[in-house]
Formats: sequence, structure tokens, C-alpha cells
Amino acid sequence: MKILYFAWLRERLNRGEEEVSPPDGVVTIADLIDWLAQRDEAFAHAVEKRSLIRSALDARLVPHTTPIAGASVVALFPPMTGG
Repeated sequence: MKILYFAWLRERLNRGEEEVSPPDGVVTIADLIDWLAQRDEAFAHAVEKRSLIRSALDARLVPHTTPIAGASVVALFPPMTGG
């Protein structure tokens, strides 16, 4: 599965994407964020305030409770503003 990072999350992690193979117990986006935080201190620090992180699953905005089974791409990003 590919994880994409955008905006300040990308800047803080110093990477725009990565390929991961989460273990079987990682079922939802929230689980994925927890798993990524456990394996990467920089990621854990960047997502300390989970309520600020938005997510998309295969280019569709979704809540963190969404299952990731069968997903190809998960995008994580801060809230967006328009103008």
C-alpha cells in the first residue's frame, strides 16, 4: 500500500510517500496511523494531534474509522482551506 503525505505533514516527515505492508491487525486508517507512529518517531510527533490529520482512501475523503482492506493508496494531510 502506498501512503502519500501532503502539506506540512510532508515537510515534517521529509518525504512525500512510502510503500508499507501493515500487519493483519491494522484494519482502519486510525490503526494505520497508530502503527506508523509506533514504527517512526518523526511520524508520531507529526501526528500528535490526530484530529488535525485528514485522510483519503484511493482519492476519496474518508474518516479515520474507514477500513483499509483492498486500498491501494492512503493519503494523509492537514485540513485544507480554499480561496
